[in-house]
Amino acid sequence: MVEPKIDKLEGQACPVCHKNTLTLTEQETEVPYFGKLYVFSMSCSSCDYKKADVEAEEQKDPVRWSINIESDKDMNIRIIKSSEATVKIPRITTIEPGPASEGYITNVEGLLEKVKEQIESVRDNEEDPDAKKKAKNLVKKITRIMWGKEKTKIIIEDPSGNSAIVSEKAVKGKL
Repeated sequence: MVEPKIDKLEGQACPVCHKNTLTLTEQETEVPYFGKLYVFSMSCSSCDYKKADVEAEEQKDPVRWSINIESDKDMNIRIIKSSEATVKIPRITTIEPGPASEGYITNVEGLLEKVKEQIESVRDNEEDPDAKKKAKNLVKKITRIMWGKEKTKIIIEDPSGNSAIVSEKAVKGKL
């Protein structure tokens, strides 16, 4: 495996706190069946501002990826999500892109863990008993999916084409 090339630029002005404590990072990586990717990130050591994105080396067409998650073995399937992508997990959640949206490379388990943490936060901070119960049930459902006891589908829609589900099981289509 080729070591990824990482470029760092430190001491830059932060767009939030305006101190020269922002670090810009660009990492080049190769993803099988997808090609060369660049992972960009910025983080400020003063105010903890963070932003990240992924971009394919070559221009891609808008894309819709979907995959059926059927067992715990599917937890290792790689997911590439750009900041412009919408992630849908039917009957659980839809993650819409926005100003705070980040790009990342993870796997199915990492994505489900991220969603689970957000729902747990809602559950723990919610006043309404019905909303609290709904969040509690969603956390249980996600846990069952992660254990391979329940099935679901993951859909990624990306107008930039910089997202992918890296698996022979994944279905790629036009957006």
